[in-house]
Amino acid sequence: MPQKDYVRATRPKAPAKGQARGSRAKAPAASNKPWLLIALTLLTLSVFVYGLWFLKQQPVSSSEPVAAPVKAPAKDELPPKPQSEPYQYIKELENREITVEVPEQQRSVPAVLQCGSFRQQGQAEQMKAQIAFAGITADVRRTEGSNGVWFRVVVGPYESRRAATADMNRLRQMGINTCQVRNWT
Repeated sequence: MPQKDYVRATRPKAPAKGQARGSRAKAPAASNKPWLLIALTLLTLSVFVYGLWFLKQQPVSSSEPVAAPVKAPAKDELPPKPQSEPYQYIKELENREITVEVPEQQRSVPAVLQCGSFRQQGQAEQMKAQIAFAGITADVRRTEGSNGVWFRVVVGPYESRRAATADMNRLRQMGINTCQVRNWT
């Protein structure tokens, strides 16, 4: 008995109605209708083009009315000069001198920058050296108070607080952020 190949074996197809078992059935041909697809594409494209044309023909609607262009007056159309000056103050103030009293500004209080206060003189000298790298001369002042001896790093005196603030900003750009403007006494 011959061996049957079950992997490749196919089931025989049932004959279609009205056909005999022995006759071969014709498979219906795939309906390839490219003309239908082309017609739908052309119809869609023509509707799109018509819509664009229709929108272009519509007037632009906006909430503001369209203003008519303004015509500039011709150079020859200048208004006539007045016969006499209507204002009298021009003649009255012609040769007058006006004096204004300016109050004297108070001279600002001299100021200093205090950039640090240390217990050890070595730390104060290091701060003084950092300030010297910025191009500003600093002094180390020894002060004795109720809580012991302090070494203060002081820059100045300055004529005004504004000048002291300018140097303080320069020191901040160099990374020295501990300076404060104080009144010089």
